[in-house]
Amino acid sequence: MSVNLQKGQKVDLTKSNTGLKTIVVGLGWDEAPKKFSLFSRQEDIDCDASAIMISESSGKLATPADVVYYGNLTHSSGSVRHCGDNLTGAGDGDDEQIIVELTKVPQQYSKIVFVVTIYQARERKQQFGMIKNAFIRVVDADNGNELCKFDLSENYDGRTAMVFGEVYRHKGEWKFGAIGEPTNDNGIGDMAARFQ
Repeated sequence: MSVNLQKGQKVDLTKSNTGLKTIVVGLGWDEAPKKFSLFSRQEDIDCDASAIMISESSGKLATPADVVYYGNLTHSSGSVRHCGDNLTGAGDGDDEQIIVELTKVPQQYSKIVFVVTIYQARERKQQFGMIKNAFIRVVDADNGNELCKFDLSENYDGRTAMVFGEVYRHKGEWKFGAIGEPTNDNGIGDMAARFQ
């Protein structure tokens, strides 16, 4: 049974789901209705989901190769894989998915942070106030059962990126934390620098 989380809540993944090996982290969003004008053309909003692997020893991002995103679809360990870039967010369900093989995540990583940035947000004058129905959910990859979901319901006008949530190791078990922290980072490079 799926748990609906509020901002700041945490839920155990592996302790209550014995045998859980692989999860799918699904991120989704819809574009709010556009305001049309005869003199302006609005481009589709291209949101990009990424996973940032955090080092156990430093509590930080150790190297750019530890960021899994549309330009680096698979981590060198093979434990985290991005399923590809959705350029518009159109359609129901997950817009982008990241697969995490929990049993393969090297011990040197204590946390995987899931973020969403808007591609060329500043150049296109786009921000999260133009997005609605944003969510992150965690699904058991083996049976398709949704374990937890966090709907982002606050007003994020003017913000260009978002830390959605994190999967982290605690006393040998994996947990998920709902974060929902907006930022003004311009793309994954800026967002990754926040964790260095």
